[in-house]
Amino acid sequence: MATAIDCFARYGYAGTSIDRIARAAGVTKGALYYHFRDKEQLLFASVKERIEAFEQHVLGRVEQLADPAQALREIARICALNAREDNHRRFILTLMVEALDTNASLSAEFREMLNRFRSFHRRLLRQGQERGAFRQDVDVPTAAVQFVSGILGAEIQYYQDPERIDLTKTLACHVEQFLAWLTIPGGTAGAPVSGGRQRV
Repeated sequence: MATAIDCFARYGYAGTSIDRIARAAGVTKGALYYHFRDKEQLLFASVKERIEAFEQHVLGRVEQLADPAQALREIARICALNAREDNHRRFILTLMVEALDTNASLSAEFREMLNRFRSFHRRLLRQGQERGAFRQDVDVPTAAVQFVSGILGAEIQYYQDPERIDLTKTLACHVEQFLAWLTIPGGTAGAPVSGGRQRV
C-alpha cells in the first residue's frame, strides 16, 4: 500500500496501473489481485491506511499536551511539516476534492476523516472553555470548522505556490490569530466580550 500510494501521488490515478504498482513493489500482478479486487480498491485501502497513520501520529503528539492552546499550535506545526515533506498529503487533498463527483466510497471516507478532525478540535475547544481559558460565547462546532478551514486553505495555497507561501509561518499566524480571538483576556471564564455575547 505504501508503494501504491507513492505511485498514485507521482503519476495520478489515471497514470497508475496495477502493472506499475506491481513492478515498483517488486511483486507479481497476481499477488496484488490476491489482496485487492482492482486498482480502485487498492487506492481506497492505501488512502485509508495513510489517513489513519496521520491521525494516530497527531493523537500521539497532541494528547500529551495539557494545554488546549498548545495542542492547537502543535496540530498546525504537524500539518505544516507533513505538507512540506510528504507528497502523499498533497495527493490526498487533491483526491478529496476529485472524489466528490467521481468516487462515492472515497468521498464518504474523506467525509468521515474531516468529521473526526473537526470532532477532535471541538473537544480541544470545549476543554479550553471548561478551564476558563476560551470564551464561553463561541459556538464550538463553527469555530472548529473555521480552524480546520484555515489549515486546509493554507495548504492548498502552499501547494499552488510553494516558493511564495511560507506554510509554517502562515499556519503559526493562523493559530495565533485564532487564539487571540478565542482566548479570554487574563484567562477569566465568562469575561465579557465587546459588543455583548454573540454566537459566532
